[in-house]
Amino acid sequence: MEIYELIQQLCSAIGVTGLETAQASGVAEQLLRPYGKTQITPFGSVICEIHPPREGKPHIMLNAHIDQIGMSVTYIDEKGFLKVASCGGIDRRLLMAAQVTVHGKRPIKGIISSVPPHLQEGEAKNQKVTEVAVDIGMSKEEAEQLIMLGDRVTIDGEVFRLRGNQVTAPAIDDRGGCAAVIRAAELLKDADLDCGLSVALSSQEENSSIGATTAAWQLSPTHAIITDVSFAYTPDIKKNECGEMGKGPMIGFGATLNDSTSRTLVQLAKDNDIPYQIEVTGAKTGTDADPIARTGKGVVVGLLSIPLKYMHTPVETADLTDIENTAKLMAAYVKEVGGKKA
Repeated sequence: MEIYELIQQLCSAIGVTGLETAQASGVAEQLLRPYGKTQITPFGSVICEIHPPREGKPHIMLNAHIDQIGMSVTYIDEKGFLKVASCGGIDRRLLMAAQVTVHGKRPIKGIISSVPPHLQEGEAKNQKVTEVAVDIGMSKEEAEQLIMLGDRVTIDGEVFRLRGNQVTAPAIDDRGGCAAVIRAAELLKDADLDCGLSVALSSQEENSSIGATTAAWQLSPTHAIITDVSFAYTPDIKKNECGEMGKGPMIGFGATLNDSTSRTLVQLAKDNDIPYQIEVTGAKTGTDADPIARTGKGVVVGLLSIPLKYMHTPVETADLTDIENTAKLMAAYVKEVGGKKA
C-alpha cells in the first residue's frame, strides 16, 4: 500500500491517548492483518506476529505509537460549556477559537471560546488548557444526554498533500511511524528470515508509555527498532536542534540506545543508498525506546525518527519519502540481524 494511503487511513482515525481502541487501533489492526496474526492488548496496543519467535534466535520487534494528543471533558457548566484537561502535550497557543470535535455518543462539533480583542484589557494571554471553555451550542441538559465526563476532544484538522512529497495531518506523531512500520511489515512478509519478527503499535506514549511497556513484556523481543518523530527545520528553529525534511530518517545515538545498533543502521543506510541523518538524544530519548530497552532482561534498541514540522498541532507535516525510507531501513536491519546466513 502507498504511504500516503496509509497516512490517510491512520490519521483519519481518532485515538486520543488512553482511548485508542475505538478507532485508531482497530484501523491499524486491519492494516496489519495481511502480514500475520494480530491482536489488540488490554491497553489498546496492536500486536502482529509476522514470523514466530524461534528458540535461540533473535526476536525483533518494530514499534511505533498509535495514540495522539487531545483533551478530555472534566465538567459541564450550567450554560452547557465544557471544561477540559489535557491528554498529552497540547500547545495552548493553538486553543483560542479552534474548531474541535467532542467524541461523545456521537461526534459533536464545537469551538473553543475566546474573548474578542475589543473587550480584552491589556495584552491577551494564552490560557491554560484547564481555563478554556468549549462551546457546543447546547444547554447543560442537552449536553449531558450526549457527553460523559472523560469523553475525548480533538482539535479539528484534515489530511492533505502539499506540493511535492509533503503531507499534513493531525497525529502524524506518530501515525507516520505506524505507516513506516506497516510498510516495513509489507516488505518483510515473504522474507527468508531466521528470526522472530513482531510489530507493536503501542498505546499511551503521550501519557506514560504503558502500551509499549506491556507490549514489550508480552512479546519478549531481543531486539527492537522504535520509530517516532523528531523536529524538522523551520525558520524559527535553530538548525543544530533539528533535522531536515526529505533527507531521510534520523538515526538516534544516545545512552538508552544500543551503540552497535545505531552504527549498523548507519552502515545499512549507506549500503542500500538510503538517505539518513544523525540525531544525538542524550540520556533519554523521550520515546518508547526508553521503557522497551529496560523490559525483562533488557532489549537491544535502535531509534529511527521521522523529521516532522509543527509537532503537536493539527497541521503536523512530514515528507512521504522520509517515511518510505524509514520503512526500507527497518527492513534492511531485520534482514541483516535476522536473515539466514549462507
